[in-house]
Amino acid sequence: MTFSHEIRNKGARRLRARSLAAVLAWSSAAAAMAVAIATPAHAQVSNASLRGTVKAEGGVSQVTAINVNTGLTRSVAVGENGSYNIASLPVGTYRLELTTPGGVRRTDEFTLSVGQSAVLDFDFSQPDIASDDGAIIVTGTRLRSMEGGEVGTNISQRQIEVLPQNNRNFLAFADLAPGVQFVTAGNDQSRLQGGAQNSSTVNVFIDGVGQKDFVLKNGISGQDSTQGNPFPQLAVGEYRVISSNYKAEFDQVSSVAITAVTRSGTNEFHGEAFIDYTDQGLRDRRPNELTGTKIKTKDFQFGGALGGPIIKDMLHFFVTYEGKRQENPRDIRPGFNLPLDFFPAEYRGVFGPTNATFNEDLYFGKLSFQPTSSDLIELSGRHRRESGEFLSSGINARETISAQKVIEYRGTARWEHTADNWINDLKLTYEDVRWAPTPVVFGNGSLFAYAAPNESNPAVIDRADILRIGGGANYQDKGQKGWGIQNDFTWTGFEGHTIKFGVKSKWVELNTLQLNNFNPLYTYNVAFNPNGGTFNDEIPYRLQFGAQTGTGNPIVSSDNWQFGIYLQDDWEVTDRLTLNLGVRWDYERTPSYLDFVHPADAVNAVSPANYPNLVNADYDINDFISTGSERKAFKGAWQPRIGFSYELDDDARFVLFGGFGRSYDRNQFDFLQQEISVGSFATRTFNFNTGDPFNICAPGPTCVTWDPIYLTEAGRQQLLAQAGPGGGRELRFITNKLKVPYSDQFSLGLRARVTPLFEAEVGYSHVESKDGFAYLLGNRRPDGSFFPPAPAAPSSPFGFAPPGFGSIIIGTNGLETRADTGYLKLVKNYTAASPWSLAATYTYTEAEENRNFGEVFSLDFPSIEDYNFARSAGVRKHRFVAAGSVDLPIGVTLSGKFTLASPPYLKAFVNTGGDNPSRTVISNEAKGNGDRWGLRQFDLAIIKYIPFRFISDESRLRLRLDIINLFNDRNFVDYNNNPADNTRTPSSPTIYREISGIGVGGNPPRTVKVSAGFSF
Repeated sequence: MTFSHEIRNKGARRLRARSLAAVLAWSSAAAAMAVAIATPAHAQVSNASLRGTVKAEGGVSQVTAINVNTGLTRSVAVGENGSYNIASLPVGTYRLELTTPGGVRRTDEFTLSVGQSAVLDFDFSQPDIASDDGAIIVTGTRLRSMEGGEVGTNISQRQIEVLPQNNRNFLAFADLAPGVQFVTAGNDQSRLQGGAQNSSTVNVFIDGVGQKDFVLKNGISGQDSTQGNPFPQLAVGEYRVISSNYKAEFDQVSSVAITAVTRSGTNEFHGEAFIDYTDQGLRDRRPNELTGTKIKTKDFQFGGALGGPIIKDMLHFFVTYEGKRQENPRDIRPGFNLPLDFFPAEYRGVFGPTNATFNEDLYFGKLSFQPTSSDLIELSGRHRRESGEFLSSGINARETISAQKVIEYRGTARWEHTADNWINDLKLTYEDVRWAPTPVVFGNGSLFAYAAPNESNPAVIDRADILRIGGGANYQDKGQKGWGIQNDFTWTGFEGHTIKFGVKSKWVELNTLQLNNFNPLYTYNVAFNPNGGTFNDEIPYRLQFGAQTGTGNPIVSSDNWQFGIYLQDDWEVTDRLTLNLGVRWDYERTPSYLDFVHPADAVNAVSPANYPNLVNADYDINDFISTGSERKAFKGAWQPRIGFSYELDDDARFVLFGGFGRSYDRNQFDFLQQEISVGSFATRTFNFNTGDPFNICAPGPTCVTWDPIYLTEAGRQQLLAQAGPGGGRELRFITNKLKVPYSDQFSLGLRARVTPLFEAEVGYSHVESKDGFAYLLGNRRPDGSFFPPAPAAPSSPFGFAPPGFGSIIIGTNGLETRADTGYLKLVKNYTAASPWSLAATYTYTEAEENRNFGEVFSLDFPSIEDYNFARSAGVRKHRFVAAGSVDLPIGVTLSGKFTLASPPYLKAFVNTGGDNPSRTVISNEAKGNGDRWGLRQFDLAIIKYIPFRFISDESRLRLRLDIINLFNDRNFVDYNNNPADNTRTPSSPTIYREISGIGVGGNPPRTVKVSAGFSF
């Protein structure tokens, strides 16, 4: 394995509104009305826009928007018909100046939110247009909102600051949007999920720049296989969550799109610092700690931010840092629910509670420069560094852990130039992201498995993995690095139209180094004891280890080129009807896939001469073999997107909206690279004839008689030499006509302003995703069939691989999901005059899929078409999320978040015989936390503000107490999903029972977190 160690060292070195949510009034009563009526309409990815008409005797020549905090100024001429359009404004607080023959008229201050397209009309002939001091009064009848078919919600900075949360991940509130889940697993890793699609289809846009992870599976960089946060929360101003029907600006996303804006410096110095802390003494016992001592736990988070002027009204800065130091509890427990006394004394000590450490440092900085009233230049950069230990609860002993490493650099340079009727926004971006888990222990690993007849039914063989010790298997180094340029041009010169044209190009190098099973793994059937005893840990029946194949290089690198172009027109057809018409096209070249040439030994292995099993197969292997010229980049990613909104009444209290759109995502590079990496550094599998009746292998190059020498490096090299050129490695082939995954989205709904401060929305959406990537089993039996002839039970042909090689695995498109969602959303806006807020969303989802949620490897049937659609295992049918806050008279803010969801849906496959073998899906809802609800959690936060006015009017100390899972609900995640198990709850035979005393996953016990902060 000397060469492999060299690979490891070299590889490690190489890889590295139409709304106005605002106050426009001279009194708090008018302010409350303005904010309430302002329903967001989102026409930009990150910036806001403002338009309307002005009627006045003698006309209005100019409208100017002034950011009261930074001095940024945008002026536009008023058209002959009195219309004005300021198409791009950074999020912030503004006032308007309207130039009339009688002088300049001014409004009070108001706030524009992320992505808003606010519409505000003025009629100076109205008697209530101005107060005695000349300030323009805005009444509810003058604010209108026309929004497209987007389904989503806005998360304000106040919600981010005051709502309870456990981990300072700003994405934790995204589940307030219909159809969106923020899921935390038992290893404290979190992810976003939209509808029935998996997390790889998500994208987050920060200041208009996508954060897509092109290699790993959880959608955005820094959100896969880590418990860290993708961005410092202190740097986030606010964000919008769109669960379906976004506009043409959004790319590389087919489920949830999130657009966030970062904070900027202002003309005044502002700063803050905080600390958060909790430990095992501040939480309730976990299921495995009901007796004995609680395992050590620590969560210490800290940070600060500072922003202000360098040159007033011209140059500002903002910097922030957040750190995290954690020790997280983990449970090492026997598989198959075996008691500890089943294991010999030397293994019992590995079981029980332990912990895993995690450290994270997040840095962000931003410069904002306004050299002229027409120009804005921004420079921003972000750095992230993580270290710690990968360890999940389960059968893996602590020594199997991998060291965690995540390093990320991102930078953006932006220049926005504005004129009377056009705006140009140019961005130059850079990214360098690296994710590199490495085993802590290098040496042989042992996997203890159990295979024996069931005591109650000897015809059934019980199989389960029960414990793993020794060196770990997770050895990878993957990332992306490159430059990008994008330009968005907005034209407002045509009356009633805001036309946006954009183009983006990225040159990004994708890298992977995958040396999994670098540590050899020996598998033992502990129930088979040819030498006596009760626990076999001497004679393994299987050996798996990674080894180099031929002269290939396990470092896979691909210099990808990504290109996207779009056209969007927000057309105000009438005073009531707005159409959002858009189309985009995306293209990506992945040279490692397009130019790949299959090795000669792999091609020969599947040729008719060497493997005649494919002669009569139901697919043509030649459609998957590449000589470097058969593959073409996908050019069909055309994406029409249409939305509308129609005001049903003159005051725009009721708005009908809807839309349809197609959105393409991309193929995850971690799947595509396996065609190369498996052929260069592959997991070799050797089975041993030991006499074990439940683990029998047919004699051949990879099935040999056990010899203790195979526990050594020399013995493993001997096995490779005996196996010949194939060495038992898998053969990976990806279709030469690879498509790109996409979703079609439809929505229809009604928005209503019930009262000046209360809004309601009811809607329906239908989303179908298609062409998801899947790996199939390409082996066939000698007659070309997949299943054995009747009356034998259906089984996959794993034992019929090409001589000297492992199985054939073929990659293709075909995974599909369908989700029908009905939802009701209620929002009570927070204002100074009415200092409480509420956001509540109930979602009902009927979802189905043709493959179990998140399972890419589909090895049970010969083709994807053979998988029947069944209810989705990744979507809960009912979900209710509510969050709110209230300011109490004693300087205390009370906030809470409540989540209630129905149980998950469990699925099992039962073989059926006959001439046309199939596998019937047996599905049931799991029993949840003791009643019919599968998830129930209420979080509470109490914040006390102590003013320090002797320093400044805005200086204050913040003392905070968060209670996560206040009622200590037990939200189990481990269930008995065996439909043949007669131990299910007798009174509810169709519902699986939870495996009591096991894990609650990422659902915490009652936990108290104390915090303190100071701001000025």
